[in-house]
Amino acid sequence: MYDNKKMFILGMARSGFEAAKVLNKHNCTILITDMKEQDEEKVKELKQLGINLIITDKPEELLDDSFDYVVKNPGIKIEHPVCLKAEKLGIPVVNELEVAYHYLPNNVKIIGITGSNGKTTTTTLTYEILKKANLPVHLGGNIGFPMCSLLNDLKENDILVMEISGHQLHDFYDFKTDISVLTNLSPVHLDHFKTFENYKKNKKKIFEHHTKDDLAILNGNDQEVLDLTNDIKSTKVYFSATKKCDIYLENKAIYYQNEEIIKLDEIRIKGNHNYENIMCAIVVAKEFNVSNETIKEVLNEFAGVAHRLEFVKRLNSREFYNDSKATNVVSTIIALKSFDKPTILLLGGLDRGHSFDELLPYMQHVKLVVCYGETKERIKQFCDSNHIECYQTETLEEATKLAYNLSKENEVILLSPACASWDQYAKFEDRGDDFKRVIETLK
Repeated sequence: MYDNKKMFILGMARSGFEAAKVLNKHNCTILITDMKEQDEEKVKELKQLGINLIITDKPEELLDDSFDYVVKNPGIKIEHPVCLKAEKLGIPVVNELEVAYHYLPNNVKIIGITGSNGKTTTTTLTYEILKKANLPVHLGGNIGFPMCSLLNDLKENDILVMEISGHQLHDFYDFKTDISVLTNLSPVHLDHFKTFENYKKNKKKIFEHHTKDDLAILNGNDQEVLDLTNDIKSTKVYFSATKKCDIYLENKAIYYQNEEIIKLDEIRIKGNHNYENIMCAIVVAKEFNVSNETIKEVLNEFAGVAHRLEFVKRLNSREFYNDSKATNVVSTIIALKSFDKPTILLLGGLDRGHSFDELLPYMQHVKLVVCYGETKERIKQFCDSNHIECYQTETLEEATKLAYNLSKENEVILLSPACASWDQYAKFEDRGDDFKRVIETLK
């Protein structure tokens, strides 16, 4: 489909870089644009392949009707001037996953996992269980492995477990999963999608092209999920940690189709939100006939994913937790519900204009807040208006050190920022790593 085409890649990053290399193999003429200087080794590799990279803050001036497709980095807003110009010129805008989909070997099974929260844990767990069962499984997508980078390793009948964001779903056309998971829905990323309805519409695309032969794994306790998926054609399986569904909690164990799969005390990670993520992974595993013993073995060992309520260290009777992945208020609520000790909460980051009011009912154990970054003024206003002790700093490093100095024994210091990282860090992983680095300097 994309062979011998002229391609405009908007935004390099890793996905644009990998897409360019795949398209180059299929005799495409390629132009990549980005606003920032890129890694020298990668630039050199592209140049050797004859791929043109231009650093510019006006990429739309380089787009004309000679191009066949625009390949957009998912993080770039849908109203970017290049996207608007492409629409006027009748040029389709796709993304790296859509490109890679057309070059997959035959009969690759795709498991696509999306939702407002829990995507990464669910994706990682699903992959680990299938891998432990010695199935030919690969991990990719929004979790950090572009699908294009996997093409050389994929073989016929392999399994591909993908974390897929709403940003990626927006630019899908032909892409189809065999199994789709929707963990939950809440109004996040509205700076990108503008309205909750538009956000949900994009999430629904994970079920596009499904028939009754395809499986949808759905949150039976989330009315937004139930309403959105009411008319999809998939075979549906429902999960819930609070009521009886196809897979559910009862008598301190997880049951699937009324069979006990695992007792909760055999699971290393805790919390209903994690049990629901686990349920999704179990349903997928059972589709591939994985034994309960294999599932138990993984869940006995799995300690969670870095930057998702990650226990960092116990220092002078203080516990540090890194929840840098909490880029929205809903994620921070999940974190706050996990602690019943006095907690010092670190909030801050990119200002997306969202309200922090939803945090209030879950802050009964929050001793004080330390805020930093672009949102610090609004967070301080929120805290002051609700009589919550709050301190402002410029950087996360300053916030971490201040939190430690203000803490007492047997308290939790929690980084769960409720904001994106992009005011001071390229990605949330960098923010979490910096938090852990600072902790190591404390005495």
